[in-house]
Amino acid sequence: MVKKQFVTFRIDEFFLGIDITMVREINRVLDITDVPQAPDYVLGLINLRGQTVTVFDLGVRLGMAPRFITDQTHNIIFKHETIGLLVDQIGDVVSVDEEKIVPPPANTGTIEAEFIEGVVELENELLMILAAWKILSIDDGIGE
Repeated sequence: MVKKQFVTFRIDEFFLGIDITMVREINRVLDITDVPQAPDYVLGLINLRGQTVTVFDLGVRLGMAPRFITDQTHNIIFKHETIGLLVDQIGDVVSVDEEKIVPPPANTGTIEAEFIEGVVELENELLMILAAWKILSIDDGIGE
């Protein structure tokens, strides 16, 4: 049985996860500098130990309202991209059997369905697994 691990987090009432092998680190929100004329989901840029990282507002990217930054808000920084995702709240790392991951339902609520790779029914709730490569795809050159 192949186990996969996911970093979990919340956006509004949704419980989401990203493959842990894609995540470099998770940190608190740092000073974010606006980027003029960037897509609406690009919140801005941060300086992470000398490296410029583009921060996406994951809520906006998924088709929801912009995030409010609170003491629970975090950035998930990707390993091989200079991109971070702003999320409402970080959860635990969850291990699941790969065969328990099923295709997403036709109706994923307010989340853009194209960004959901699969779902896993956990003990208390449904974990929606994000298709990170689709979220990270940018066609305007920012962050690349």
